[in-house]
Amino acid sequence: MAIEHLTKESFLNKVFNFELNKEWKFEGTLPCIIDFYADWCGPCKMVAPILEELSKEYDGKINIYKVDTEAEQELAMAFGIRSIPSMLFVPQEGQPQMSVGALPKDSLKGAINEVLLKVQN
Repeated sequence: MAIEHLTKESFLNKVFNFELNKEWKFEGTLPCIIDFYADWCGPCKMVAPILEELSKEYDGKINIYKVDTEAEQELAMAFGIRSIPSMLFVPQEGQPQMSVGALPKDSLKGAINEVLLKVQN
């Protein structure tokens, strides 16, 4: 499945409806990564092809979403995004975890396995 760009509306439906819920409540069916990025951000451009590869490798296991912090400023503010890229790792159960900065592929895979898929080494 291709990486999907989220608007506020699709975010509320697929990830977290922060207008209805004060406490975290995941709306999705698969664990996901949300990449908060901007077109002018160099490190974001470095991460983009890695996320494309991961979306193929983990197809059917996780979803990968992107949020353009310029176009979706309300979403960025809701999560207190101050620097990009920032990635939100959202497991099926439990609290999401934020990672700031461009991570190499190995680190992303480690986080996917530990946080999202709960794979024990």
